[in-house]
Amino acid sequence: MLRGLHVAIGFLTRLPVPAPPFDDKTAQSTSVAWYPLVGALIGGLLCALAWILQGAPALLSAALIVTAWVVLTGALHLDGLADSADAWIGGLGDRERTLQIMKDPRSGPAGVIALVLVLLLKFAALASLGASAYLPLLLAPVLARAALTALFVWMPYARRDGLGTPLLQASPGACCWALGATVLLSLFFGRQGLSAIVAAILVWLLWRRACLQRIGGFTGDTAGALAEMVEVAVLIAFAVH
Repeated sequence: MLRGLHVAIGFLTRLPVPAPPFDDKTAQSTSVAWYPLVGALIGGLLCALAWILQGAPALLSAALIVTAWVVLTGALHLDGLADSADAWIGGLGDRERTLQIMKDPRSGPAGVIALVLVLLLKFAALASLGASAYLPLLLAPVLARAALTALFVWMPYARRDGLGTPLLQASPGACCWALGATVLLSLFFGRQGLSAIVAAILVWLLWRRACLQRIGGFTGDTAGALAEMVEVAVLIAFAVH
């Protein structure tokens, strides 16, 4: 069980863990249910940084938190966002061309623009929230990682093989328990938590539909793009609430 948690932390963050067994397929499959908890860990660390930065100018604080967010996650999901943006535009509606472009490690103009826009939106939302950013900083990473867990339960994988193949053996029961705990955590915070859930679900449904129509499922890159979009949607939901 804990081996799965080690894999989840080692994969989704750059935090040091005791030799995550990435070659253990069982540990990889059980790691999926731990994703929301890893999101809580990320959110907790970001909240701690926000507390340390109390009294700092709002713009500077927001910039430092976004920077720490990127470093903490190793830009893992940002990479997927850039690849997905390039593939969606360059793929011209063709499934095979879209999948092929996503394999290209280079980022084109669409990918760069997507990265700039996402980071700008995160920065602007956090700067707008100011000292009240603790709750969104916690829930945004949690709901984003929960969205990834939901992919493995309710969406097919688009490739015949790939890095995500062992994860497809994740237990639906364990994943549903993790998703249920995520919902309860969010609802504990009342209307704001409910708004965050609604924002995350809307993004998940829209992106799921887009991926099914274009490539017939999801890939690691589209999963990364989903995580970034959910984080942005949750932060914006709090900023405009």
